[in-house]
Amino acid sequence: MKYREIKPTGFLKNFVQCFWYYETDCEVQHTILPDGYFDLIAEFENDTLITVKLTGVWTKPKDISIPKNIKFFAVRFKLLAIEYLFQKEIKTIVDTTIKLPFTFWNLDTYKSYQFDLFVTDTLNSLETSLKHLNEIDSRKLNLFEIVYLQKTKTVFELSSQIFWSSRQINRYFSTQFGISLKEFLKIVRCNASYEEISNGNLSPQSDFFDQAHFIKEIKKYTGVTPKELSKNKNDRFLQLSKLEEK
Repeated sequence: MKYREIKPTGFLKNFVQCFWYYETDCEVQHTILPDGYFDLIAEFENDTLITVKLTGVWTKPKDISIPKNIKFFAVRFKLLAIEYLFQKEIKTIVDTTIKLPFTFWNLDTYKSYQFDLFVTDTLNSLETSLKHLNEIDSRKLNLFEIVYLQKTKTVFELSSQIFWSSRQINRYFSTQFGISLKEFLKIVRCNASYEEISNGNLSPQSDFFDQAHFIKEIKKYTGVTPKELSKNKNDRFLQLSKLEEK
């Protein structure tokens, strides 16, 4: 497999985690793990665009089969993007996807070898869109910055830091994303542990109460124990395979 990531800079980092490219030369089986993001994905088969889709937030592992000669152009978004860049909600597609028209963001105008052009054009378009947005709620900016950087552990701590009631935050998460803030914190915490696990560290991090809690949470969101996850047999877990390549 071939995999690339391009990360944005500046203010756009509040909305976009990365642009990513993936290519197969044989049929592969992967398990996608919850990571606290959602994706816009364009799929090419033998250089022909065949699918454009938007994912919801994953709260459980998802097994997928990818045929050979498939290429993906994709954007991995932080959750704040759904409200301000897409101006919609994704609560109705938790743990699933929806198809979009091929013309979405002009994806039908790109050839499968033009990933870098797609990134450049999309970056310019998104940066222009941000300039025309109404004022962005600073509480939401702070909320996602704190969570993605793993600066807090509980809903109460987060609520206290950004001066936004936990009830209002949970209503916002339920309305926009279809999950609770508590669930989101757990998903991001587990995602942050994947790098340590890929390096063979199977001891609980400071964010977990103890070894039993660590194993329970990892198994909930990956379907396997940390030990099995670390083995990543046949590159089953794509997120860990990417970490191992660094």
